[in-house]
Amino acid sequence: MTLRSLYFFAFLLLAARPLSLGEENAARPEASPTPLEEAIKPTWETQKQARTYLLDIPAPRGQITDRHGAALAQNKLSYNLTIDFPTPLNFSDAQALAYAHERIRTAEKLLGQSLDLTDEAILRHYHNRGFLPFEIAQNLSESEQAELKSRLSSGLSLKPVYVRVYPNKSLAGAVIGYTGRTGRNADGIIQNGQVLWPETEGREGLEQTFNSMLTGRHGKYKVTFDRDGRKTSERILEPPVPGYNVVTTLDLRLQQLAEQALAARAKRGAIVIIDPNNGDIRALASWPSFNPNEFVPSISTADFKKLQDDPNIPLLPRAYRSAYPPGSTFKIAVGLAAFQSGTITPSDQYECVPAMDVGNTTFHNWKHSDRGSLNFVQALTESCDTWFYQVGIATGAGPILDWASKLGFGAKCGIPLKGEAEGRLPNDEYMKATHGRKILNGDIANMSIGQGDLLVTPLQMAQAMAIVANGGTFYQTRLVEQVQTVGNEIVAAYSVRAKKTIEASSMTMEQIHTAMVDAVNAPAGTAHQSSLEKVSVAGKTGTAQWGPKEKERTAAWFAGFVPADHPQYAFAALYEGDVGSTVHGGSAAAPMIGRILREIYGEKNGEEKPASEEDSSD
Repeated sequence: MTLRSLYFFAFLLLAARPLSLGEENAARPEASPTPLEEAIKPTWETQKQARTYLLDIPAPRGQITDRHGAALAQNKLSYNLTIDFPTPLNFSDAQALAYAHERIRTAEKLLGQSLDLTDEAILRHYHNRGFLPFEIAQNLSESEQAELKSRLSSGLSLKPVYVRVYPNKSLAGAVIGYTGRTGRNADGIIQNGQVLWPETEGREGLEQTFNSMLTGRHGKYKVTFDRDGRKTSERILEPPVPGYNVVTTLDLRLQQLAEQALAARAKRGAIVIIDPNNGDIRALASWPSFNPNEFVPSISTADFKKLQDDPNIPLLPRAYRSAYPPGSTFKIAVGLAAFQSGTITPSDQYECVPAMDVGNTTFHNWKHSDRGSLNFVQALTESCDTWFYQVGIATGAGPILDWASKLGFGAKCGIPLKGEAEGRLPNDEYMKATHGRKILNGDIANMSIGQGDLLVTPLQMAQAMAIVANGGTFYQTRLVEQVQTVGNEIVAAYSVRAKKTIEASSMTMEQIHTAMVDAVNAPAGTAHQSSLEKVSVAGKTGTAQWGPKEKERTAAWFAGFVPADHPQYAFAALYEGDVGSTVHGGSAAAPMIGRILREIYGEKNGEEKPASEEDSSD
């Protein structure tokens, strides 16, 4: 097999069969035994030009797919234009340059562009590794390939190479990540064991986490020369073994719907959708996103700086790496703690007054009128702040923080992506270290409506909603199902695992479910814009301010599950407002979920619900 044909071989090996989900465990296949006649060690004969080289062939990178096998990251065939110097390599410097210049001029005419190649680079390649193709143009477009294929002159050839491609462009970019080349094309004296061309490695996201599995195993290529320096043979001793394929739990359609909803309604934000019956992440969307194809084969310094300097920070995966105060969505944890600690019963009522004093501070409700006596379901439905100040203080910080912890707040979810934020539950230890004091009633009042020092990621919020949805089972949140070979043999599996049960009473869970359904559907509810005609949605809105006063922003939330009676999806939507602007969970976050649910449940022709006073206030 020639050097040129081995490039085709590696690519065809990767595409030999479609990806499907394997069912049996299997170890990485061992390389076939090397035939005796090929067990030749490299030789170096200084008095002659006869020698043997043994070089490494990089393996095609494995795929990353959604749960159904749809590609999120794969490889495609591309072409580089090369100069092939004849052997033996006995040109003088002037002859080598003349040979190269003639072919560079021809290539420039065919491509309609100038090629920036120095004489120093040409001679360095010729002297150090002249029997290998010298690349003069990379990643040719389809039109350039077509123009060149029928008009190549002697000494010019098209070298097929496989490059990383992300077929869905920016979709799930913050989850998949991107790759980068491990180095530039080598130009030093060729050494045995060197790779024939630069490899790529994961630099972010799943590409980085599973880099060793995606990379595959090198093949071996041998080339020999006679005493006159003429190439006498070249062949592949061991074919490269493609990298393993990573199968995620993502659902391509749900990921698309989530990102479309964000693109339509938010400058910045995140949406997470989880299956509450097993903890699988179906969508993990951050907005704005970026296109990983911009990093193939490498990104320019200017383009990377543009991404870094973008004020909307597209490289930040907000769904799991950013944490925000949860606002009134946290009232679910407060209610859970209040019921389980015995502070309240379903029939207990507290006054929903416009304002109340806690210590030397007056705390307000978002409604300016007195709403009278309310029980828990009524208070959560219309999100009465003063009701929760009273119940939160009566319950105490300890039970609230304890039950919030049981819902997964304050700890990383454990997905295989670097930089996941753990959020914050401000206990006494934190308060003493940060504010020099223990938790006071004013802190508990703030905490009871999801303000103060609380911080939650959108992923944590969706995880908590999944626990509430299924009645109390805390599943390990899962992003990757398995890793498998091209032959569909499983080499690593990440099973569904129930970590614990939070052991809340059936009465408590029934109260919370009822209140969340009413928050979406009852006249006094705050999330009408997420409701459906034929399917019952359960949810809770939230609005919170965060950041320094001069740069304060609003985080608008909507979190919950659907269908309310037999949950299929748990979700969390986060809308990150501009500095100085005011947005609300009911009017900013709930409509994004409503848009997604109408598509999922076939109500896509239904009209978006008009905003009410309640929708615009929490």
